[in-house]
Amino acid sequence: MAFTKEILDEILKNYKGPDDMFGPDGIIKQFSKAVIERAMQAELTETLGYQKHEQGEKKTFNRRNGSSTKTLRTDQGPMEIEIPRDRDGEFEPQIIEKHQREWRGFDEKILSMYALGLSTREISEHLKEIYNVDVSADLISRVTDEVKQMLTDWRGRTLESFYPVVFMDALRLNIREDARVIKKAVYLALAIRPDGKKEILGMWVAETEGSKFWLGIMNELKNRGVNDILIAAVDGLTGFPDAIATVYPKTEVQLCMVHMVRNTCKHVASKDQKAVYRDIKKIYLAPTEGLAQEALEDFAKTWDAKYPNISKSWRSRWMEVIPFFKFPPEIRKVVYTTNAIESVNYTIRKATNNKQSFPNDEAAMKLLFMALQRISKKWTMPLRDWGSALNQFSIIYGDRVHV
Repeated sequence: MAFTKEILDEILKNYKGPDDMFGPDGIIKQFSKAVIERAMQAELTETLGYQKHEQGEKKTFNRRNGSSTKTLRTDQGPMEIEIPRDRDGEFEPQIIEKHQREWRGFDEKILSMYALGLSTREISEHLKEIYNVDVSADLISRVTDEVKQMLTDWRGRTLESFYPVVFMDALRLNIREDARVIKKAVYLALAIRPDGKKEILGMWVAETEGSKFWLGIMNELKNRGVNDILIAAVDGLTGFPDAIATVYPKTEVQLCMVHMVRNTCKHVASKDQKAVYRDIKKIYLAPTEGLAQEALEDFAKTWDAKYPNISKSWRSRWMEVIPFFKFPPEIRKVVYTTNAIESVNYTIRKATNNKQSFPNDEAAMKLLFMALQRISKKWTMPLRDWGSALNQFSIIYGDRVHV
């Protein structure tokens, strides 16, 4: 509904600036209080079946019985409201439910801060500082516990039947188990959808990996609806090629260029990084396998004296690199793009940086899930030049490609 000019003029007749609108006793707060209380009166009228002060015979013996006071936490600070009562105690308002203590937005604020990696104490302190509202640890825990069901639903959701590219990535976290803290890996499947948008397919935590572990994940994806994957870009994850060949025999396994470059250059001195990255790009951007081999030899001549392990690593994994060179530039961009993986890793690192360890697997998964939900909201557009890439996929893979 639209407010008339007369109503707005009446509401704003004493307005002098932003504080009058959004301050602790501003128009927004006063208006919210008036609307809430008026709505509850209307709900009580609906429950009783007659208007306040209505004359004549009533449909029920139940009557209005004054009001009780409740203080709500709001974005504008504490708000005291009057809740109407009935004699029989049957009335339960819907706009402010029986045990509700916050008015719109606080659950979302708590979850947003939780996704950033803030602790329960930090969330409580932040809400107190910004909104002058005391939010108990119990409330924060209750809200964040709701993430558990969201995570369960998300992990079991139905997926697309076809994905052109899936990246498999892993990150290490300290997780407490049996009174000790151990390193565990959280594995992520990041896909490029047929429409060119990114999607996290799933998330799994494990202490070790192998063919049996990966076979379980591949079968899970199959059971959730994924029938075909064109390219799986991986970081040489142990046992992965055998597992995916069993479930998706037509899928091509390609060493992920992002991981290859990052892993082989992690010990390069900062003063040399720019030059080293420039020369490595000549390898994986080469138009053919032969020219890539020449670029690798040139790299070795330039850098082996200082960083011999880089060229050695590329040579040892060359058979996992060369499938890349059969693809045209449009598909190569999709497979080696840094944005797809690095933006996810950056967001997760921000959320976990202040966590020395997690009390259990579930706590780690909940936080990562919220962080991933936060970043995925930004994935509203397809990858750049996706149309050209999809055309190339159609030529190379034929009727396996469908949108």
